[in-house]
Amino acid sequence: MRVVIAEDSTLLRQGIALLLTEAGLEVVAAVADGEALLRAVAEHRPDVVVTDVRMPPTFVDEGLRAALAIRAERPGTGVLVLSQYVEERYAVELVGSGGSGIGYLLKDRVDDVDDFVAALERIGAGETVLDPEVVKLLLARGGRRDPLAALSARELDVLKLMAEGASNTDIAEGLTISMSAVGKHINSIFTKLDLPKVDGGHRRVLAVLRYLGA
Repeated sequence: MRVVIAEDSTLLRQGIALLLTEAGLEVVAAVADGEALLRAVAEHRPDVVVTDVRMPPTFVDEGLRAALAIRAERPGTGVLVLSQYVEERYAVELVGSGGSGIGYLLKDRVDDVDDFVAALERIGAGETVLDPEVVKLLLARGGRRDPLAALSARELDVLKLMAEGASNTDIAEGLTISMSAVGKHINSIFTKLDLPKVDGGHRRVLAVLRYLGA
């Protein structure tokens, strides 16, 4: 798996590159700012990007803005934001950016190299990987209003099974309904929860987060 790293701290940037290389990943570029990140992605077309939120020159949101630009231009590229803090605006913006293969982890809570590499591989495979603190923040944000009030009883049943990890086939069997009916219920759930019209797997994650938050 090909990886581009964007981190302004030289020691941390080189340390991550070394760890990933030793784990068998191919680090094709390691850069220090958002503009260099965009150039590296255009040149190397990595499978996954690892970026901080705050980088030169202003140390505000250069990394996040670069990540969102990458998501818009190359939606197949996985993006892992590795930040010092849980920053609500950026976490919400990333999760709501659409597509699959996104992650938001906290630097101080990444204490196992194997887990970190596994998270990158999951993101590269199109999964969503979020630190528990990020999930807690998103749930608290979603809990400010009842996001499930518009759902029918059957849609709530479907969403509950989705939250338990059931596939569409499992849901159809569990509720004794057709696969077509399951699909219609899920699409209705996405619409009523006002989820972006992007990759279905990503919308499924967002729907489950709304359910858990409620």
